[in-house]
Amino acid sequence: MDSLLDHLARKERDRLRVVSVDVEEDPVTARRFRVRKVPTLVLVKDERTVARVEGRAKAADLEELVETHLRTGHGNRRSSKSVVSVTKRGEERE
Repeated sequence: MDSLLDHLARKERDRLRVVSVDVEEDPVTARRFRVRKVPTLVLVKDERTVARVEGRAKAADLEELVETHLRTGHGNRRSSKSVVSVTKRGEERE
């Protein structure tokens, strides 16, 4: 998942912010996003959760979810869009 998110963050740097959170190092943020399972991917728009994926998922499915997230908009209004990737230390991610 890291390599996919890194790729999307570079590709869409003007429209997307990717933040990775380690639940053991930052439990407050994990609670804020109501993380119950790791890994968790949370898509945030204008400070509201708009989608989430808990557990492992196929890279193609995650990419489509993020791309769909980026395509949605409100006319010319510039929206803040973020992806929060939550894992725990030492966990291998795809």
